[in-house]
Amino acid sequence: MHPNQTRLENFYAAFAHLDADAMAACYAADAQFDDEAFSLRGHKEVTGMWRMLCDATKTRGADVWRLSYSGIEADARTGKAHWEADYRFSATGRMVHNIIDGVFEFNEQGLITRHRDRFNFWSWSRQALGAPGLLLGWTPFLRQKVRAQAAANLQKFLAHRRT
Repeated sequence: MHPNQTRLENFYAAFAHLDADAMAACYAADAQFDDEAFSLRGHKEVTGMWRMLCDATKTRGADVWRLSYSGIEADARTGKAHWEADYRFSATGRMVHNIIDGVFEFNEQGLITRHRDRFNFWSWSRQALGAPGLLLGWTPFLRQKVRAQAAANLQKFLAHRRT
């Protein structure tokens, strides 16, 4: 098994246990992360997002949190993984089962420099937001609204952590 495959195994094992510190140790200083809700640059933003999500899950949803992962492959430069998460969306309290495929790039030290997760936004929004997601989840309007709210939540979380 390539060491970068081990890195991804460790990342998802830490995520399953909501261990944001162990997840953060997997990223390079210049890491980039993108998914349907976030577009983040730098270790502080990327790891801050995971800390925010892990903290929210621990405080408002640890009883229903489940993460499974499979299909982890990696070589010296790239990797991929499939993961599925069951959780309570903190903003609405609604249950979500999200199916995600991630792709990764690594630096020479084996740290993640780029991480891109893809999932079906309409499926997610129907579960997380209910009727608004069902009716508007396919629109750029709702996607932009979710992205703006996610960015605002992260900035608030990061500012609070400084104090």
